[in-house]
Amino acid sequence: MGSIRGIKKRKKADNKDGQDASATPFDWWHHFSLRISGPLAQSKNIEKFESVFKISRKTFNYICFLVGEDLLARASNFVDLNGKRLSLNDQVAIALRRLSSGESLSTIGDSFRMNQSTVSQVTWKFVEAMEERGLHHLSWPSTEMEMEEIKCKFENVRGLYNCCGAIDSTHIMMTLPSVDALNSVWLDRDKNCSMVLQAIVDPDLRFRDIVTGWPGSMSDEQVLRSSSFFKLGEEGQRLNGGKKVLPEGTVVREYIIGDTGFPLLPWLLTPYQGKGLSNVQVEFNKRVVETQMLAKKALARLKEMWRIIQGVMWKPDKHKLPRIILVCCILHNIVIDMEDEVLDDMPSCHQHDSRYQDQTCEFVDNTANTVREKLSLYLSGKLAT
Repeated sequence: MGSIRGIKKRKKADNKDGQDASATPFDWWHHFSLRISGPLAQSKNIEKFESVFKISRKTFNYICFLVGEDLLARASNFVDLNGKRLSLNDQVAIALRRLSSGESLSTIGDSFRMNQSTVSQVTWKFVEAMEERGLHHLSWPSTEMEMEEIKCKFENVRGLYNCCGAIDSTHIMMTLPSVDALNSVWLDRDKNCSMVLQAIVDPDLRFRDIVTGWPGSMSDEQVLRSSSFFKLGEEGQRLNGGKKVLPEGTVVREYIIGDTGFPLLPWLLTPYQGKGLSNVQVEFNKRVVETQMLAKKALARLKEMWRIIQGVMWKPDKHKLPRIILVCCILHNIVIDMEDEVLDDMPSCHQHDSRYQDQTCEFVDNTANTVREKLSLYLSGKLAT
């Protein structure tokens, strides 16, 4: 598990239930759950915290502490319909329910007995605080030891050694005003309005780098080439760690893997395309596809757990949506970093864009093509020395 910075210092605060000193952890949830109304109050296992928020109390407490200083420092007069001021725990609970359920502002308001505007403001305030305080949970490995652990885990999946990540993209569906002439740029190849999220994950399904905000009309290759990760990779400032040397002398640098929608680059290996592939090429493709499946599983879990980005968003603010997506990715990583028990009950699925067909990119870097060929032969035990 990746380390959580400052976790030892935070244990004491965690026991205070996110600094909500007015009640013990169990008291707060007991009183809060009694205030829930509407269909949510009639749902199965409503008394169980995890059924409402999709995370454990341990993770909830950590998140409260993480954003507590920011939420409490900003003067607010958020109250429910009875005029009761919302505590830190109340605010975090409302925001997490909005992000995890994907329910409308009116539905959340009815469930927790507050105005829609309050739900909206509380959620956005939480998003801003998470951006500021939680970003360290979404970062590229900073030490050689951390990267070597990632490489080892990837190699154990399907034998791809020196692999540092798996990349994939998904679409966040939107409904936009038909009168906006600029909306055509958001139409993807299937004529849906969408925003792209492109992510690189590690073997534990943790997001290590993301780029979002680009319209669905852009291909996987275009989004990649527009990212800071692409620039860093091309300049040798990323994936520039330990190299592996094959028996016949070919040097294999650090790399990530993607599907056929991505270009074949010295630092990004993709499957062979076309018909009439050799047995060696077919075997290599299987290794890549099975390993890249980790990225698909991570994106599927993200959408399943944080459903605000799973369905079709109704007229979202296209400037705020990327920040909401980022925070959902941060929360996804926090659940992993906290070794949350809810992960044990999560279904294993890799379908996150089921309505879309795979893309095809024809760009092939000559150096990368040679490395892929030699690596394929080596992994098949057929590389001449």
